[in-house]
Amino acid sequence: MNTKWLAFVLLVLTAGVVALYPSIQPCCGGGSGGEPPPPNPPPNQQPDPKITTEQKPRVEAVFVLDTTGSMSGLIQAAKEKIWSIASTMAAAQPAPEIRLGLVAYRDRGDDYVTRRVDLSKDLDSVYATLMEFQAQGGGDGPESVNQALREAVENLSWSQDPNTYRVIFLVGDAPPHMDYQDDVPWSSTLVRAKELGIHVNAVQCGSNSTTKTVWQQIAQAGNGRYFQVDQGGSALAVTTPYDKRLADLAAKLDKTRLYYGSEEEKAKKARKVEAAEKLHETASSAAQARRAAFNLSESGKANLFGEGELVEDVASGRVDLEAIPAPALPPALQSLSKEEQAAKIRETAEQRAALEAEMKRLAKEREAYLRRKVEKMDGVEESLDHSIYRAVRKQASEAGLRYEADAPAY
Repeated sequence: MNTKWLAFVLLVLTAGVVALYPSIQPCCGGGSGGEPPPPNPPPNQQPDPKITTEQKPRVEAVFVLDTTGSMSGLIQAAKEKIWSIASTMAAAQPAPEIRLGLVAYRDRGDDYVTRRVDLSKDLDSVYATLMEFQAQGGGDGPESVNQALREAVENLSWSQDPNTYRVIFLVGDAPPHMDYQDDVPWSSTLVRAKELGIHVNAVQCGSNSTTKTVWQQIAQAGNGRYFQVDQGGSALAVTTPYDKRLADLAAKLDKTRLYYGSEEEKAKKARKVEAAEKLHETASSAAQARRAAFNLSESGKANLFGEGELVEDVASGRVDLEAIPAPALPPALQSLSKEEQAAKIRETAEQRAALEAEMKRLAKEREAYLRRKVEKMDGVEESLDHSIYRAVRKQASEAGLRYEADAPAY
């Protein structure tokens, strides 16, 4: 072959290979062995926790609760059962973030018309407010249901995330006042609830026929369910031999929390700690055991630790202890050397792991005990627990959540 012609052909082939190299490199590999490049980022590149949080499905549930005098039994049941209801909601696949809110209502002329607790994943603080509610006032028939529903729909921080199951449980025994000229009627509010994708379920306490008619209409208009329970709530409040020990271990676990951040952030966490301490002082051992079971779940971590908990953040690699300035650390660590701080965190993490292991064992035994007890009880299917679970299981499927258990948490 002519030497000049051969040189020209080699030049063209070389130029073609160079031009195509960027497009063929992913197929042929960047290494000498011809293997494809790794699909994952380098191991020292931590995922952004905010992205993970945004992708996690949510359950947002608000209880609109009549707190007039006739509702004392139901309010007490709510104080006992709110944690097992949270555990029921947390049992979905994939495990959701749980945010709860409250709207307590009475009527004009009572101590208050409404009191709101905004949606929050800090369930301890929500529960601390629930513990303050007492059944008083009322006694004259209709209550301010219209205002309570309006505030629940319009004045709470519902998310806009499409992967969220949003639900209201209206719980009461008296119909709404329809003679207040400045009220927004419930029918208009439920149009707005539908626009926001909020299901509205109506739980009637007692057997008032007028209430039944309106509650059924509210459930139908709210794309929800109507169910009736007795005046005390028909909740399955069962105590177990494991409750006291679980409550004691949960209190010890709470004391392992070490919060860091700005003075404002630490003050906020101090209020969370105070709410938990109040809970341990005033709630029954059974309620504390239910809280412990919830906190052990994947969803319960947000309530147990919240944000800015040092041991959890260091262990997960979200923060580097070396990078935290001394004033931002918990007071107990500020005077220690970096080596002593790291040792304290390791010691606390080990203590926490031991507590959680024992709690999980007891929680499993407690659950088995409860299942055996409930199997022998009458009226289980008509209880508040099962009624709420049936509504949640059906409605949450629209947000991609699956509940596979046959029964709620107790």
